[in-house]
Amino acid sequence: MAAAQDARDELVDSLTGAIGQGNDWLDWLDGQDPPGVGATAAAQALAVENGSTVQGGAEPVERDGFPGFRVAVETNNTVGASIIPGTEGMHANADAIAVIQPRCDFDPDADPTLPVDLNCDGQIVTIDPGNFNPADFPDASVLFSVYLAE
Repeated sequence: MAAAQDARDELVDSLTGAIGQGNDWLDWLDGQDPPGVGATAAAQALAVENGSTVQGGAEPVERDGFPGFRVAVETNNTVGASIIPGTEGMHANADAIAVIQPRCDFDPDADPTLPVDLNCDGQIVTIDPGNFNPADFPDASVLFSVYLAE
């Protein structure tokens, strides 16, 4: 989850930088090709908080047309005493895939140089590229959801 959440934040940072700088900023709202520069570091930080280690890194994947990341982890400590003989020296392993899904719809004929209304799961967000203030931009979670897909 942390890898995809970090990539979502990077995606929104890129989107805010693109608004008012050209005509392609609406393309960022499809959520495709999130930067993901900090995805592995974010996954590692969450793994450490949970007494685990990331195996490899955050691997970019796609599920149901949405971009995401697969991360595998292994616990730092062994299973310990167990009723199952021979498992006390084993480590637990897990992997998961989290994806980034756009939440906003807008008129496909919208002019990116004029104010555009986004319908983000019922919340209306108006973006005016001619009078855009990044501080007024909604949280990344309003624009894109992140969830476990596998």
